[in-house]
Amino acid sequence: MGFRLSVRKDLCISSGKCVGDAPDLFRFDADELAEPVSPATDASLDRLIKIARTCPGEAIVITDELGAEVPLG
Repeated sequence: MGFRLSVRKDLCISSGKCVGDAPDLFRFDADELAEPVSPATDASLDRLIKIARTCPGEAIVITDELGAEVPLG
């Protein structure tokens, strides 16, 4: 099962936590806000949830192949 990543730009505080922890999945855009390197990923759900939970702005969103948001809690 593949997943999609997105970042809620209005919540991103540019801490760089996701970029530092997962440079294969996240980078900074021109405004120095995090964004996925690619929206689609085959990374494990456990890894994605761990990364999303450590985002200080709670800005990372994971959706499943049907478009449903994956709960982090």
